[in-house]
Amino acid sequence: METYNDIYLRVRKKLKNAGIDSSELEAKHIVAHCAGRSREQLLAMSTIFATDPKVKQKIEESLERRISGEPLAYVLGEWEFYGIPLIINENVLIPRVDTEVLARETIGLLKRKVWQTRMLDLCTGSGCLGLAVAANVPNCRIVMIDSSEKAMAVCRQNMLKNNLSRHITAMDADILIKPPAILGEFDMIISNPPYIPTKDIDSLDRSVKDHEPHMALDGGEDGLVYFHAIAGNWKKLLKNGGHMAFECGIDQSAAVRYIMKQNGFGDIKTYKDTLGIERVVIGMMTE
Repeated sequence: METYNDIYLRVRKKLKNAGIDSSELEAKHIVAHCAGRSREQLLAMSTIFATDPKVKQKIEESLERRISGEPLAYVLGEWEFYGIPLIINENVLIPRVDTEVLARETIGLLKRKVWQTRMLDLCTGSGCLGLAVAANVPNCRIVMIDSSEKAMAVCRQNMLKNNLSRHITAMDADILIKPPAILGEFDMIISNPPYIPTKDIDSLDRSVKDHEPHMALDGGEDGLVYFHAIAGNWKKLLKNGGHMAFECGIDQSAAVRYIMKQNGFGDIKTYKDTLGIERVVIGMMTE
């Protein structure tokens, strides 16, 4: 009979042999999750024998899924973003640390406003950005929109999970066309849109191209389709002096700045991620 530490060591070895670099951390995630414990609790249980066959079976199934190339977040069915616990499945992108740059700058801008504010989160997916803002800017009311009904189902689950439904309205709508007139005005519009050029999808890492939803990745021929649509069509919902903020891909910031300038935005600034890549572009509506 194995202890939890024995199981952890075995899982770690299999992950390492499969070429997974972060095998130590991922083994802890898998064993703790399947045992229904935190990683800290797992450490305290290391010498305890694992007697529940259902837990052991779940660990083996999760391990095989991960070794086959499925991303850890989908295996676990959960992930964390900006301190917010999220339900994650194959209908939404896995939140990445790069996107926390957009969350941080958005929260910073909205916190400067004294009165209640309204923010629109387009291409919301799991809802990670809007939820991060709702949790950190209590006086902000947020509308979150995605073109995918399945993604919005996940988003609504995350609103309930984090007890933030009173701050947020969620709806599905086609982001590539003109917005519904009923939405009203906003102090800020943010988006982490699909921005991978169509021709580059097949060259992405297997864990991305084989598992994450292409609808949330494919930004059209040049990767800029959503930037044009949002800056062109949705800007009318911004108050004068309101901000629009985008996450963008590598080497896209100059093109996104140009698109925003052409659509009447000024005071356009870029912000780098931890690797020094210009990841976020923010402009102010001046027309």
